[in-house]
Amino acid sequence: MRHGDHDPRCEGADHERGGLPAGRQNNTSDRLPSGMRRIGNFRFFYEGEKWEWSDEVAALHGYAPGEVEPTTELMRRHKHPEDRAHFDAVMAEMLTNHAPFSSRHRIVDTSGRVRPVAVIAHSITDATGVPIGTEGFYLDLTDAELAAVQRRVDDQVRAFRDSSGVIEQAKGMLMLVYGVNADRAFDVLRWRSQQENVKIRDVAAALVVEIQAGLSVEDHQRRRLDEIVLRPRQSSED
Repeated sequence: MRHGDHDPRCEGADHERGGLPAGRQNNTSDRLPSGMRRIGNFRFFYEGEKWEWSDEVAALHGYAPGEVEPTTELMRRHKHPEDRAHFDAVMAEMLTNHAPFSSRHRIVDTSGRVRPVAVIAHSITDATGVPIGTEGFYLDLTDAELAAVQRRVDDQVRAFRDSSGVIEQAKGMLMLVYGVNADRAFDVLRWRSQQENVKIRDVAAALVVEIQAGLSVEDHQRRRLDEIVLRPRQSSED
């Protein structure tokens, strides 16, 4: 992947156009073969918030290969103003929980053209299995004939969310049974994943099914849980 210097034209630009320079003619995608204009890959490393993108992703944003170095701030300025809060939330989730960057949103290229895109990614891990970043691809969904592709991408994004959900469910079960925090519960899942050489989400899904089928709650424990669930509480704003 290539990157160059920061583009000063992005500074102090019009906010309503996404904080980007107005009126620039964007012919960068025309320099790429037709089959390569709609999709391109990227990487993001948590340490230092370092981005890398391919020539195709640069072209989607309106840049020539090597014209700019992608940064979090540059990526944010290219998000549609209505989608920036979503981008900020995704970034916070990535940096806090090391979740993959998977999203459907709109970007605004250097000429002001709005492009709906899908971003599909998975985690990059080090030799010990610790997540150090995320990598995947951008897919341009601008043309109407990509409706079928959009539906498939929606299914993939939903699969990512379902995967995250079952991991969180398994973590919650381990936290309750073993009396540990979320990080230690995830350590258990990761350790079993490495021991069995299967994906963490598959370990989590199996644990959820087997714990639900194999563990029973005694009546006195269930009554205690009833009391906890039904206890009156005040809003945090009171």
